Amino acid sequence: MATAGIEKLFRSARLIYRAVEDDQEDKNFMYKIQSDVAALASSDSDLLKPMTTKEANSHHAYVSSRTLLGVIICLPNPERTSIGSLYLTAPKPGAEHHRNSYISIDIIADYQRKGYGSEAIEWALNWGFKIAGLHRIGIEAFSYNEGARQLYERLGFVYEGCKRELLWFNGDWHDYLSWSMLEHEWRALIEKKSLANAKEVKKE
Repeated sequence: MATAGIEKLFRSARLIYRAVEDDQEDKNFMYKIQSDVAALASSDSDLLKPMTTKEANSHHAYVSSRTLLGVIICLPNPERTSIGSLYLTAPKPGAEHHRNSYISIDIIADYQRKGYGSEAIEWALNWGFKIAGLHRIGIEAFSYNEGARQLYERLGFVYEGCKRELLWFNGDWHDYLSWSMLEHEWRALIEKKSLANAKEVKKE
């Protein structure tokens, strides 16, 4: 059936993905994310300075209404604890036929290094290719963010290259790195995982 599994569309193994609401709770959460200096330095190339409420609200408005997909990442506990945000960029008007997008993700400090980021990115790839009909999904990082580099390649993104010494950060020049995944590459990864899981079940 075409609708098989659709009831779990906004869930993954350990996470729930909900809409970004236009309320003070979500605005405060976005401010919390944007105020994490270490996280901001790894995901935003703008000049580092204290975040204002107005700037955080502008980011909230962008994620909630000007992206192809914008979600708050939550734990499936009774409180639905918010642990991060994720969005897929919307195409520019007139460029919809290219069917490509970029992922951006932020996980707050207390929940990093627990595998939530990789789980959320895999969910976003599934949504982008299967639901939104995308052909290409890109992701980017700064060369000093070694953790991101390793994660994206482990997830199957293909390295495309860099813009050399584009970024000035903490007293030195750094490269701007790009990866992407195409729909057929994603389908091949899904098939490979499915076969591996089937083999494990047989062993049991």
